[in-house]
Amino acid sequence: MVEAVNPEEFVTQQQRKKIEDYEYVRVLLDAGVAHMTLNRPEHNLLNEAMLRELAEGIEYSGSREDIKIILLDSACKVFCGGIEIGEYTSQRVFQMLDAFHAAFAAMVDVAKPVICVVNGPAIGGGAELAAFGDLVIATPKARFAQPEITIGMFPPLASTILPYLVGPKTALELVLTGEPVTAERALELGLVNRLVPEAHLETAVKDLVTRMTGHSGPVLTMAKKAILGGMGLSLSDGLKHSMNIFLNELYRLEDSQEGLHALVEKRKPNWKNR
Repeated sequence: MVEAVNPEEFVTQQQRKKIEDYEYVRVLLDAGVAHMTLNRPEHNLLNEAMLRELAEGIEYSGSREDIKIILLDSACKVFCGGIEIGEYTSQRVFQMLDAFHAAFAAMVDVAKPVICVVNGPAIGGGAELAAFGDLVIATPKARFAQPEITIGMFPPLASTILPYLVGPKTALELVLTGEPVTAERALELGLVNRLVPEAHLETAVKDLVTRMTGHSGPVLTMAKKAILGGMGLSLSDGLKHSMNIFLNELYRLEDSQEGLHALVEKRKPNWKNR
């Protein structure tokens, strides 16, 4: 007798197999974390296949209720050296740009917070990957650059996100000069949240991940939505956006009530993640 298969479980099994078969991005789902590692030696140059894997991996991780955060790092000495030059041919450029857009749209749209760990150069598209991360932990080995201007181009995604992160004057400087930025200056500019010695990187990442996964997953999602969803709005509209989430979404969660009860009862919350 053939055992009936739940369609949702079947889809999940197929998607898992697909993730396990990725060639350029390693994905490990464990303890509330989707650990995604760029793995295309030696410089993690982005091609269409790698970008598709990145987009699909982020989308899948974001769809899982058991995942609270997405951690993106590199298996190479370089975080990411940008787009592989061969992808810019007239025959490849449209497919490559579509894959490029899909990967970054996934980073923007995913509800789960994305942490980028940068322990080496992040150049071109690699710098844009870091810029689109919600939090960035870096070591002094990191450096960031948008050198596209030197080959007669400009970085469309960096040109959009950098003014939000560092202001228009500094964004113009970074894009128009193409000069690299040290990890120390990136911290000053707000491109990096935490700068730690390489010897302490693993511990720093683990501490941050442990702290964030100790919170309610849905509440993390709503907090990210409140912050990023208010960008570009007036202060008045931003307040309305945040309060709407707070009153009409947050208060419907079991976890929001559990948090209040735990505070009153002076105990640690027992999150249900719902």
